[in-house]
Amino acid sequence: MKKDYKLPSLDDARKRNRELSQKLSFKLDDKYKDIGKGKKYFIITHGCQANQRDSETMAGILDTLGYESCDSEKKADVIIINTCAVRKGAEDKVLGEVGALKRLKYNKPDLIICLAGCMAQEEETVKIIMEKYRQVDIIFGTHNITSLPKLLYEVYTTKQRKIEVYSKMGDIVESVPVTRFMSHKAWVNIMYGCDKFCTYCIVPYTRGKERSRYKEDIIYEVEELVRQGYKEVCLLGQNVNAYGKDLSLDYTFGNLLNDVAATGIARIRFVTSHPWDFDDTMIQAIKNNPNIMPYIHLPIQSGNTEILKKMNRRYTREEYLSLFDKLKKELPGFAFTTDIIVGFPNESDEAFEDTLSAVEHCQFDNAFTFIYSPREGTPAAKFEDKIDRKTKEERLQRLNERVAYYANLNNQKFKDKVVEVLVDGLSKRNSNVYSGYTPENKLVNFTGNNVKTGDLVKVRITEVMSFSLNGELVE
Repeated sequence: MKKDYKLPSLDDARKRNRELSQKLSFKLDDKYKDIGKGKKYFIITHGCQANQRDSETMAGILDTLGYESCDSEKKADVIIINTCAVRKGAEDKVLGEVGALKRLKYNKPDLIICLAGCMAQEEETVKIIMEKYRQVDIIFGTHNITSLPKLLYEVYTTKQRKIEVYSKMGDIVESVPVTRFMSHKAWVNIMYGCDKFCTYCIVPYTRGKERSRYKEDIIYEVEELVRQGYKEVCLLGQNVNAYGKDLSLDYTFGNLLNDVAATGIARIRFVTSHPWDFDDTMIQAIKNNPNIMPYIHLPIQSGNTEILKKMNRRYTREEYLSLFDKLKKELPGFAFTTDIIVGFPNESDEAFEDTLSAVEHCQFDNAFTFIYSPREGTPAAKFEDKIDRKTKEERLQRLNERVAYYANLNNQKFKDKVVEVLVDGLSKRNSNVYSGYTPENKLVNFTGNNVKTGDLVKVRITEVMSFSLNGELVE
């Protein structure tokens, strides 16, 4: 087969300039319309909230093409695996899923299997897929989602595999169809990409440079969601509080928070904040708008300054703790969560103890904790590492015990209190129990009658665990 594609390049993806990203408008070519008529699709999503939102866009495009969604791979005519590349374990899981689809493809030759997302932006991963996973028909990257109609059409008409992965800084495409997976909560992208280049992280290479949507497009999207009856929006960005810096306007994330709050949406959340970009304008906006929820996710990654420097996190231990203390003082009653990596190359016992002491200081409501996973192409993947796996696993266990202790301690203050819960629906574990989240982002499982998804209800907390609360509906 003639090679009519170009593999992704980490070297190209590393490049940055100060030019303003192009704003484009999605338009569907007439020849692609109805190519999905009578066919079904199934999307498997891995990874972060940005991937969840990307999958909603893929679903919106497929719906526009005439496809219908289904609930299993076996019923589908098109399967899309939207991948995550943050950790090797996530990649291994995806490769296992792709391998498992080989038999399904054999029994259903017209099935189209697509690999999308961050793994598709990695050169070595694409080579592996091309050489060892012949059942994959289409590979497209994070910058190529709007090419999905063209790629499907070409596979149908040429019966050949298609690859389209751009290693570029990225544009912004508006007016793309979207099929929301929830009827009461919505993800809203406010910016894309990342320029921080933490030494362990592949995201700046897979997502492109930081580029902000124009405020008018964001506000219009939120206003539409309000009109449609949505109760909560979560503003998304790899570094959400870097919003607006690329536009060279006197308009920051704090200004955007004020304008989104003015739409009247009941609940506003945002992820993920970088400590380096958390300014006073943002703090004041949070204080002044009661519909901005009292919950902040603020990754620390390590509590040791030397490790933070090796990670290229751009702050010291002291600077993070100072910011944290300021936020606790300015925003009383807020819940705080974080991300922590243990076992970064040559993390000493003393460095790990610094992380534990930072957890003791901050007493986070929760933390997402991981053993460092080297990502090919990132600077940290070349660092010498003399720390054995057993030591890293022991450190993770100790860290998780501390996190669970403070999570439970923070949850105790909700015992016997009445809290507001936005209902997500029935609990996944018990069909007689509803579940939802408090303003502080605490998971609540509760009993009651005549409750619907999207309701804002009052619940009395009767039992407290480390990572969830149980309660009863207040009639």
